[in-house]
Amino acid sequence: MLKSNLDFYAKTLNCGQMGVPFNYLSLEVGGNPRKKKFWEPVLNKLKSRLSVWKGRFLSMAGRVCLIKFVLSAVPLYYLSLFKAPDVVCKSIIGIQRRFLWGWGKFKSSISWISWKELCKSKEEGGLGIRDIRKFNFALMAKWKWRYISNEKGRWKEMLESKYGMELNNGLVPMKYQSWWWRDFMSICREGGGEGWFQKEVGWKIGSGDKIRFWEDVWVGNSKLKTLFPRLFSLSLNQGHKVEEVGGWEGSMWRWTLSWRRARFEWETVMESELGDIISRVVVMKDENDALVWSSEANGCFTVSFAYECLGKTDRGPQIEAFRYLWKAKTFPNVMLTSWRVLLNRIPTRLCLRRRGVLLDTTECALCKTNEKLCQHLFLECKVACSVWSMFFRWIGVLFVKHNDVRVHFESFNLTQGSNKQNLIWKGVWATIVWCLWEQRNEVVFNQGVVDEEEVFQKAQLKSWLWLKHNRVNFNYSLSDWVLNPMVCISSYK
Repeated sequence: MLKSNLDFYAKTLNCGQMGVPFNYLSLEVGGNPRKKKFWEPVLNKLKSRLSVWKGRFLSMAGRVCLIKFVLSAVPLYYLSLFKAPDVVCKSIIGIQRRFLWGWGKFKSSISWISWKELCKSKEEGGLGIRDIRKFNFALMAKWKWRYISNEKGRWKEMLESKYGMELNNGLVPMKYQSWWWRDFMSICREGGGEGWFQKEVGWKIGSGDKIRFWEDVWVGNSKLKTLFPRLFSLSLNQGHKVEEVGGWEGSMWRWTLSWRRARFEWETVMESELGDIISRVVVMKDENDALVWSSEANGCFTVSFAYECLGKTDRGPQIEAFRYLWKAKTFPNVMLTSWRVLLNRIPTRLCLRRRGVLLDTTECALCKTNEKLCQHLFLECKVACSVWSMFFRWIGVLFVKHNDVRVHFESFNLTQGSNKQNLIWKGVWATIVWCLWEQRNEVVFNQGVVDEEEVFQKAQLKSWLWLKHNRVNFNYSLSDWVLNPMVCISSYK
């Protein structure tokens, strides 16, 4: 439109003029989402919510909780609509990393665990923090699901009028495609081949009006052309819908496959197998075919399941120690400290020296002997051995000493106790480890005095406080807990 015409209409209607780009619902319309400048509002808001100074007043468990909450809330609107560039993803991760490990400091600090490890599930040794890139893909994948499903809307009609119903039809040349559509298509094709999204989408058979017999996934989890490539090459029904490969005889459905030639004897065996597979399918006369998400029991797409599908290739084995740790009955900050101990990622003097920090000595702060292993403080130190001996006398059991932290934790069970009771003892184990670490910090930073009795009594108190405030039917006093712990937890079967 000519500028003169625009000025005339604005003056006639007595309204102002707006240029592109402009903001609508805090979202920039007409901007280029591939540029970092487009994402500056998101980055600025994240920096304000995860500012380093706030970390001074939060424990590590509190910082992890805030990181998960802010990632799920602040950039959600942008991430669900636009593909974030790599530089933006790295910036967001940098903000999160500095907040988690900064401890309220503005200068750089040691990141004890890689961000990739932190994004693993808790059972694999991570913290379950969402990977920003995969989360972005999972959110945008919901648009594809809405586009190919039966949902109706003006936005869908507009896209269909320009690009068609089939996502990969190639009707619109690349130079005429919008930035959003190009990013949308690239996300759907991630993972190579037909793309991760298409591998998870299947069909629920109705009348066979939409499903392609050979090319779509509608029987089991694979395409028929993949299961029977030889028969596919001989078929005259390539590209045909299911309803075109059979017909109704009264109330019975009959399959009528067409072939280029008569099958050899060894091909008839495969044809018989194909017949057995499709004969189990029930074609329904008055129902339409429907898309289903194969990873979900009810067939509906969810962002959480899409995120899990994107992480399948990076998924590792579950580690028993961490599976029990996150179920242990204790405070979150205690579990976080124990998690770092089990990973051997805690700043003991030996670990600090290995990371290039210059120290005068690597002596254990509690027993004044050289640390040979990072787990020395929690198992081999004389003070730690004394505390563990007090604990075993307290509950009245004998325990085999282990020099490996994970083995020590995994074997920390009472044979006569139930699973719930053993989770309480796992929590007590984590509390003792936390108290040993607190005692070490008191000695190093506040010139405190080593006291094994104080460490053990503090562990008793903290474990009792958790039970007192998190169990409704726990009516025992601290003295009851100290004098007879086995009776106090006998109600947990």
